[in-house]
This record gives sequence, C-alpha cells and structure tokens, in this order.
Amino acid sequence: MRLLVLGGSAFLSRAVAADAAARGHEVVAVNRGRSGAVPDGVRHVVADRDGPFPAATAAEAFDAVVDVSRTPSHVRKAVAALPEAHWVFVSTINVYADDSDPGGPGAGRLRDPEPDDVDAAGSPEAYGAMKVACENLVLEGAGSAAVVRPGLVVGPEDPSGRFAYWPARMARLLDDDATEVLAPGHPDDPMHVIDARDLAAWLVDLAERRVEGVFDGVGPASTVGELLAAVARGCGAEPRWRWADDATLEAADVRPWSGERSLPLWLPRPEYDGMRAHDPAPALAAGLTTRPVADTARDTLAWLRATPDAAVTGLTAAEEAEVLAGLPGGRRPDRS
Repeated sequence: MRLLVLGGSAFLSRAVAADAAARGHEVVAVNRGRSGAVPDGVRHVVADRDGPFPAATAAEAFDAVVDVSRTPSHVRKAVAALPEAHWVFVSTINVYADDSDPGGPGAGRLRDPEPDDVDAAGSPEAYGAMKVACENLVLEGAGSAAVVRPGLVVGPEDPSGRFAYWPARMARLLDDDATEVLAPGHPDDPMHVIDARDLAAWLVDLAERRVEGVFDGVGPASTVGELLAAVARGCGAEPRWRWADDATLEAADVRPWSGERSLPLWLPRPEYDGMRAHDPAPALAAGLTTRPVADTARDTLAWLRATPDAAVTGLTAAEEAEVLAGLPGGRRPDRS
C-alpha cells in the first residue's frame, strides 16, 4: 500500500506513519518539519498546508490517506487533490454537541459545522465545529472514507501532558514516604482511554482494508478507579487514594481535565458523562485491539524519565498537599 500521512511527525500521526512503515508499506508524510522527525523508513515532504497542496504529491497515486487536521481549508485542498484515495480521517468526540450524551455515530447530535478556519485556542466549541466541517469534506469529497472520533488518546510522546500526570505522580510517590494521592470524583465513575499506538495500528488497518463508516475511536469501558489502579500497577506504586468528589474539588479551586491547577482526567458529572461513556463496541467489532492500561502507564513513565522536557500538566505537589489537607482527616502541610 502507498500511504500518505498528512502529519507524521508528532504523537498519533507519527505513530500511524511508524506502524505503516513497519508493516512494509510505502509511506509519505507531509508536514512543515517543525514538530520533530518522521519515523525511519518514511519519506518526508516538507510543506505548509496553509499554502497550495504540494503539486508533486498530488500527482502521485496513493492507495490511502490518513489525515488528523482540524483546519477545514487544509482538508478541503487535500481531498480535492486526492479524491480517489481511500481516506481515513481522525476526528474527535468533541464533534458531539452535548457533552452529557454518550450517543455515538448516527445517534449523538453534532455541532453545527464551522467551514472557516478559526483559532480554536481555548474554544472546544470551535474545535469540534471545525472537525465536523472536516468530516463532511472527507465524506462528501472522497471516493471512500472512514471517520474515526477518538476520545482521550494517551501514551508516550503525548504533548498534552494530561495522562502523563498520573505516571509522573506515581514516580514522585516512589521517591517519597507519603503514600496519599488525590483522586478525582468517585472510583466507579466511567472512563476510557486509548493508547495512541493501538489507535494508530487500527487506523492503518482501516486504510489497508478500505473500511468505510464512522466510528467512535475509544478504548474498552472502564472506571476511574480501575484506570488509576492500572496506572499504579504499571508504575510499581502502591498509593493510598484519597477520593474527593466534584463539589470538594470545585471548592478547592481544582480545575477539570488539564492545565494549571487541574486534576487531569477529572470531568464533573453529569455534564460530561457523554465524553466518559461512548460505546467502544463498534470499533472493537471493526478490529480495534488495545493493550492493558498498565502497559501504557509503564511505557509513559519510561518516556518521561528519558525525556526531561516532556509535558506534564496538573496540580503541583504543593497544590495537591493543600487539597489533601482540606479533606476530612487531612494533615496540614509542614511549612517550616
């Protein structure tokens, strides 16, 4: 197979290019060359998608294209240049208009498409709306296509720092006598994650088999308690979890999901139940296979240790200690 990866140098798209090259496919990656090197065995075409689609690349015959773009103009130009290839477009569950509704393809209501290129910084609505427009461009313009809407993608090389918070927190626990670790919500709250390497392998499968359809690209259903237990197990840690409910976290000015002063992966209920609980069955039936979360956590911790500047987002040690001290039975941190 001759595969074009629009991206190919960072996280998920890089994992796609690496997996396809390892299978012996001829892989070409088009990107600006600013996010790192493409994998070994992948031909790199340097191009800025803000400009015209590269004419020489458009003249080549590709069996399939994998695109991760959020920018409608980029997708519009690429589909027009390569309409005969089989397209695998990586979208997001942020296309759904109601974050509390776990309804998937054909059931969940989508955001109104945003056909223009908008700065989505700090605006999940714009991000999801542009992804809807990109989906439409692919489904209407390509001869055949699969659209995959991932949820939380995790693993080594993740630039977001969200999941990495937890292996990093386990590493800090291993170096400290204190075993208490702040945990978000309730251990039975639903949650699912998917390792970027597993998602990438499935995207290549979809390209190879020219599978058509729309899927939620989420891992097997789990709970926050099971997820954190698996992270601890993969990192060789034995924390004593101190669970804090939504109201307690909000009162302590802890922020959800990611970023400064956040407890990553925490999503208040019920307004975000849909993001937590999309059905993995159609993707699993279409060939998605996933590794244990413990393995992902182990590999992420190894990557963090080998990459001192890797992104890790969330509460600092001092901020977590302050929140723990405010829980029933908590001990004020020593400020001496």
